[in-house]
Amino acid sequence: MTQVRRFWPLLTGTHRYDKSLSTRNRDHGTLIEAPILAYLIETANGRILYDVGCDYEKITDPVKRAHYYENPAFPFGPPQMTEEQRLAHRLAALGLQPTDVDLVFIGHLHFDHGGGLRDMAHAEIHVHAAEWRAARDGADAAYFADDFAGDYRWRLTADEYDLVPGVRAIESPGHTVGHMSLYVELPQGAPIIITGDAADLTENLEQEIAPGLCWRDREDLALASIRKLKDLARETGAELWPNHDMAFYRRRRAFPGHYE
Repeated sequence: MTQVRRFWPLLTGTHRYDKSLSTRNRDHGTLIEAPILAYLIETANGRILYDVGCDYEKITDPVKRAHYYENPAFPFGPPQMTEEQRLAHRLAALGLQPTDVDLVFIGHLHFDHGGGLRDMAHAEIHVHAAEWRAARDGADAAYFADDFAGDYRWRLTADEYDLVPGVRAIESPGHTVGHMSLYVELPQGAPIIITGDAADLTENLEQEIAPGLCWRDREDLALASIRKLKDLARETGAELWPNHDMAFYRRRRAFPGHYE
């Protein structure tokens, strides 16, 4: 029986970029606006946060912004994050503090998913061991080393497992080597599969298009993960939630609305 009680998608910023970063080998020159999301899961055994968004200071501090985002070596451009969209403020709107989050599950450690860890140093932080190694090695330009260089309570994983009954970690490599998605069984209604960046957009799922950025160009690995998630959705009746699809996000319940 699931221990999940309530589930919130949290908009922590937006990012305008070339669509080819989400759809491999197509859509060059088409700009899209993508949500940067985290997901809060309240369970009978504490609160779980999937992803933590960007580091606010790297966006707002002119020197840090220039160093990390406004340089030729970084092809993605700077994201946007308002004060209201900061993770701590989203939690405050629900009557919570960062310390009310017990476990942080990082789908992968790119800047827009693991950048906000500084607010979560108290929590146990789960990440795939292969992801941790790739991030530490700087496997691609979307890893910012100081995002995850703090004194954190890491739990490095190497398999699929239940965080609590009703919340299951799903291996979905391809975009990165240790990418993880999350299966969430709600107390009412269909389960949700948070795809993370295994599928940025609905069309990644429907047309089986790999993300633009694939670890070591392993498009085959990314496509296998998309098909795996689709198979899981068919087997369980779950709804697949692509991670950077603004139209899909806008059709979900508006914050502070939640699912249960």
